Amino acid sequence: MHLALAHGARVTGIELSATQYERAASTHVDVPGVSFAQGDVVEYLAEAEPFDAAYAIGTLAFVDPHRVLPSLRDGLRPGAPLVLSLLHTDLHGRGPSTDVAPREQMILLRDDRPLPVHMWVLAPQLWEDLLTGYGIRVEAVDLLHQPEGNTPVILQLVRARR
Repeated sequence: MHLALAHGARVTGIELSATQYERAASTHVDVPGVSFAQGDVVEYLAEAEPFDAAYAIGTLAFVDPHRVLPSLRDGLRPGAPLVLSLLHTDLHGRGPSTDVAPREQMILLRDDRPLPVHMWVLAPQLWEDLLTGYGIRVEAVDLLHQPEGNTPVILQLVRARR
């Protein structure tokens, strides 16, 4: 929202979950330059004009990197920045995998039963190798620890360019 409000950027949020889509779209309905699409990001990018920049907030943990990284590459203009917020530890604090394979995890959603999902929690070097293999140049990777609290989750912040 900051880019739209402060810099006049056109911002598109793409959300697979219908519930999350409705929440985002209704919360930001009055923000000029901001729109949301409900659907699969890979399918959306295949039909959209290339973007000038992309930022994925935690979503790549739920998508096979071999499926989504070519779409991100092709969905960006040459030289466009790509910022990824990725899991470094899973929801239980287990460290990253050195294999491109999903882990089965149970996600707790408010009042619903736990939901089984597959998550890709990969080591930084593995993400860098995957991104580079798909033609995306990695500029920096930082590990972000929670400053306070008891959460075991550590994030990776990857800054890259197409």
